[in-house]
Amino acid sequence: MRDFLQAVAALIGPAHLLTDAADTAPYTLDWRRRYQGLPLAVALPGSTAEAAELVKLCRRHQVAIVPQGGNTSTCGAATPDASGRQLVVTMRRLRAVRRLDADNNAITVEAGATLREVQLAAEQAGRLFPLSLASEGSCQIGGNLSTNAGGVAVLRYGTMRELTLGLEVVLPDGRVLDALAGLRKDTTGLDLKQWFIGAEGQLGLITAATLKLFPLPSARATALIGVDDIETAIRWLNGLRQRFDNRLTAFEVIEADCQQAIARHRPGQLPFTAPWLLLIELSDGGDDAALNEALLDWLAGQTPRDGVVAQSEAERRKLWLLREEISEIQKQDGPSIKHDIAVPTSALPQLVRDCGAALRQAYPGVRIVAFGHAGDGNLHYNISYTRPGNVDLFDDEPAVNAIVYDHVYRLGGTLAAEHGIGQLKPQWLERYKDPLALELMRTLKAALDPERLMNPGKWL
Repeated sequence: MRDFLQAVAALIGPAHLLTDAADTAPYTLDWRRRYQGLPLAVALPGSTAEAAELVKLCRRHQVAIVPQGGNTSTCGAATPDASGRQLVVTMRRLRAVRRLDADNNAITVEAGATLREVQLAAEQAGRLFPLSLASEGSCQIGGNLSTNAGGVAVLRYGTMRELTLGLEVVLPDGRVLDALAGLRKDTTGLDLKQWFIGAEGQLGLITAATLKLFPLPSARATALIGVDDIETAIRWLNGLRQRFDNRLTAFEVIEADCQQAIARHRPGQLPFTAPWLLLIELSDGGDDAALNEALLDWLAGQTPRDGVVAQSEAERRKLWLLREEISEIQKQDGPSIKHDIAVPTSALPQLVRDCGAALRQAYPGVRIVAFGHAGDGNLHYNISYTRPGNVDLFDDEPAVNAIVYDHVYRLGGTLAAEHGIGQLKPQWLERYKDPLALELMRTLKAALDPERLMNPGKWL
């Protein structure tokens, strides 16, 4: 491998090839600290041309590539294996805004730009890039694309699939697919960019993207409301949609066990508790006062247990911080069996009721920490306790997963709404995914990457 590493150093510069264990350490462990790898090295190309030549070098030397963005994956999709023969490739140096076309509501950015950097670039032009995640300060656009990230505003704006107009991708043979045009309509054959969104780096290296922008809202109304049950929450969701249509930007839910975790690690920050908390946000043009008044008028016809409507931007940010910190709070709270599930929104009450009952029957005293994006049916349904004396929570993971996923698929749902598959869920994908769909995906993988050098050991 010495010749290979020397060739890589000559291509991208010695300073951008990390081989020392201390330098590569941040790239070897996933965010949840569940998967630990040992890479051959970490390469940081400085341009699309360098990335393409790097892929060609890897192919000649039969070195596998593990693409890695901000390393915020919860499924181990960006972690190398322990063989010491895989090259981690990160686009951290490719973070330029290549073009911002405000009249076309489009921005072309390189894959290493953080989500927050893209949001700020859009804001400076009076536009909104609406993807919003708790990790937006560190996650990168390439990773957002590779996992088809969703976040809190999917209800109004959609996932990365809906937010992407074009991609630039280095294919496994080193050729570059340049499909960055900012078109809303193009019927010249297959939409090739969709092959790579959600593929978790198994079909190529995304180096740049053209993304949709929207008018920057001038008014927001944000409320935290307590209700008695998930059935009431879904009734409220439908009522808010009927009243406000696409001005309803976010509809998040936080159940009681999750609130208790917040109280343990952020004491005094929850203004009140209830069986379910709803975090609701409207956005529009105009001014905050009119939108707040409209929301308050609608709320006056409901029967919440408790509630607060933000009266300033500072209060709004405080409410959102409660929601955004939940993942970090869970990490501090200890290990959990995580489920990034989605069902039709109409089926959420049945899922919560029936799956919860099945888990409690199997594990009396089980703690179910549920929260997430109820507006699009996506629930983060995490088990942080199963039974007394269980030294390793993950001993129960296969049985817990089977209970949860059986209920999810019975209701027409999915086991991966926005976090991907990675190393965590391939066996479950085999169990639940339509075999023909898997066959077609593997056919595409074999056609593009016959030597299986792009992110091997994951789910394709």
